Amino acid sequence: MRVALFLTCVNDTLYPDTGRAVVRLLARLGVDVDFPMGQTCCGQPHYNTGHRRQAEPLARRFAEVFGGYDAIVTPSGSCGAMVRELYPRMGERARVEGRGDGLALAVAPLVPKTYELTEFLVDVVGVTDVGAYFPHRVTYHPSCHGLRGLGLGERPRRLLEAVRGLELVELPGAEECCGFGGTFAVKNAEVSAAMGADKVRSAVSTGASVLCGADNSCLMHIGGTMRRLKAGVRPVHIAEILASTEEEPLA
Repeated sequence: MRVALFLTCVNDTLYPDTGRAVVRLLARLGVDVDFPMGQTCCGQPHYNTGHRRQAEPLARRFAEVFGGYDAIVTPSGSCGAMVRELYPRMGERARVEGRGDGLALAVAPLVPKTYELTEFLVDVVGVTDVGAYFPHRVTYHPSCHGLRGLGLGERPRRLLEAVRGLELVELPGAEECCGFGGTFAVKNAEVSAAMGADKVRSAVSTGASVLCGADNSCLMHIGGTMRRLKAGVRPVHIAEILASTEEEPLA
């Protein structure tokens, strides 16, 4: 199986350790991963801001770069949902507007083989115990795209529950949005900040030292709020927890 890592802009720019953790984790499980150097933004910021025509070349680029792989794995529910949910809509819109079926035909093969990391581990590799060790009290925040868009369900929790040394505690109001929402945080800053503060207070109430998530864009927003409030909780991407072992612990 030829597997490609779709790292995403946020991880590539701000959280490269998450990408390294994905490769390290999958290699430990016997999965060879390529990193196509031609990958760019998937077009989600353009699409969500209303510049939908401008997102189309990026969707075509994605199809060109990743089309030859058997599976595309991403540590981001939001970017995974862009490919799975919104690329088909973009293709259909182009067809309806009389611009042909080219975009729809280009992106269609990508949809069934694009996986968020925890989906790939549970559904494709067929594991929940990945041999991880992380001796900390952890609470888990399910991001909106992963929860509602991709329907990740209990997959992340099942993986965390199998980590040796990890104590998983329930996050109050876990299914409530953290307030990031991409450009929502810019356009509605006060509302976004209030939602982030609510999420942080919930995390602090659990007594956890780590808040885990599967999408670094949400963790960036929550983490910034944690630092401002001096919450004493640190945000960690699930890939980094799952890549951590007794011999090579998460730094």
